Formats: sequence, C-alpha cells, structure tokens
Amino acid sequence: MKRFLKLLTMGFVLCAVAACSSKFRSYQGAEVTGVVVQKEKRLLHLMHEDKALKSYQIGLGNEPVGQKTRLGDGKTPEGTYRINRRNPNSRFHLSLGISYPDASAWRLAREAGNDPGGDIFIHGQGRDYDPTKGRDWTAGCIAVTDREIEQIYAMVKDGTPITIYP
Repeated sequence: MKRFLKLLTMGFVLCAVAACSSKFRSYQGAEVTGVVVQKEKRLLHLMHEDKALKSYQIGLGNEPVGQKTRLGDGKTPEGTYRINRRNPNSRFHLSLGISYPDASAWRLAREAGNDPGGDIFIHGQGRDYDPTKGRDWTAGCIAVTDREIEQIYAMVKDGTPITIYP
C-alpha cells in the first residue's frame, strides 16, 4: 500500500511538472481591449481601455523604419489592424496573426506594381532564433521572447484591434 501511494504521488508530481511546461497559459484578468506598438521605442503594450496591463520590449522587421509597402522589404507595417488568427504550431513557438494587408495596402502596392506582402505576426523567438542577428531580425513581424508570447497568446483574443505607430 505504501508503495502504491508513493507511485501515485510521483505520478501527480510528474503530471504537475508536465502541466507547468506547457506553452499554453490561461488568463483571468482584465480584458485586453487593444494592442499598441511603438516601433521607435520597440515597445508593445496590452491595453485595457486607456491603461497598459503589460508592456514588452520587441524586435521588428530587419528594416524597421517606415511603412511596409511590398513583399520582402523587411518592414513592419504601420496602422490599425486586427488580431485575426493564431498559430499554436508556429515555428516561432506561438504566433498571433495581424490583418495586414488591408484594402489600402493592397491598393497602394498594386499602383506601384508590387505585392504588399503578408503573414505579419506577433511571435516568439522559436527554435530558429539567432541572437547574432540583433534586435530587429524578423521579415516584418513583431517578436518577443517565447515566454512573453505565451502570456500574450493567452491574453489577446481574435478580433482585438492592434495599432502600430512609427
């Protein structure tokens, strides 16, 4: 009987440890009503109305200054969009999709004879992250650490507005 209780206790401990290592977190706090990104300051804020609930240092596209205008320009878009999808199996640990390009970006790119690009996300570093690339290493996305994207992924719902400032 003692051996059975010992094994049962060890099983519970192992299950608890395994649960702690999951990349999926839960969040019970105030609703995130918006995401604000300040590119120049390299900050992302999760907002509830006009109050920042959490703030994170970020990395951007490898050419961070200016508006994204075409595929491959390395720029992070500026403007107001929505969180429109989530990828639990991202190669960057977890990711939240941003609704870029919008109709305006499509129109401007087409007028210039370009493809506006797409697949813009808030994501973690993932297994391919190379710290020698510097702070701004993405192809146009917004990067945080893997632990931080776990928090953001739990806190931000699809449909949440995101405003990206220069």
